[in-house]
Amino acid sequence: MTLSAIAARYAEALADVVTAADSAVRPQDALAQLQSFDAALRASAELQNALTSPAVPASRKKAALARIGETLGLSRIVRNFLFVLIDHRRIAGLAEITQLFEKTLDERLGFARAEVVAARELSEAQRAALTSELERLAGKRIRLRTSVDPALIGGVVARIGSTVYDGSVRGRLHALQRRLTAESYS
Repeated sequence: MTLSAIAARYAEALADVVTAADSAVRPQDALAQLQSFDAALRASAELQNALTSPAVPASRKKAALARIGETLGLSRIVRNFLFVLIDHRRIAGLAEITQLFEKTLDERLGFARAEVVAARELSEAQRAALTSELERLAGKRIRLRTSVDPALIGGVVARIGSTVYDGSVRGRLHALQRRLTAESYS
C-alpha cells in the first residue's frame, strides 16, 4: 500500500469520527487544530526529530504531544488521533494526512475547491463576488484558495476540479491571437 493510500485511510477515519452526529468536535475545528499542530511541528526541527525518531519511546512522544496539545487547545479527539499516529509511526505523514482530511471534509460537507490565481491580491468584496459566481457555475458551495501571479496582467484564472475558467487578460489575449491566426489561414 502506498503512503498516500495509508494517509487517505487515516484522513477518512478521522473524518468518520468528526462528522458523526454525536462528535464532540466540529469538523472545521478538528481541521483547524490539525493544521495548528502541523504548523507547530513544521516550525520546529527539534520537535520533528523527537516525534519521528524511533530512538524516542512512544510514551515520551505522547507526553510532549500532550503538553503541546494543551498549549494549542487540541480537543480530546484530535489529541487521541495524533497519539494513534505516534503509535503507528505515521506522525511524519501528518501534513499529507491533514491535506487529505481537509479534502475529505470538503467532499462530505458538499464543498468544491476552487484554486484561483489572480493578477493581484483580491479584496474581500472581490473574493465574495468571485465565490458567488463560482458557486453558481459549479452548483456547489465553494472553498476558495487564492494566489497571485502578476504575469496574468489582469483578471483571474479559476480551477474547480478539472474545469478551468480563464478570465485573465493574458488568457483573452491568447484566445484573440488564436482566433486571428485561424482566420488568416481560412
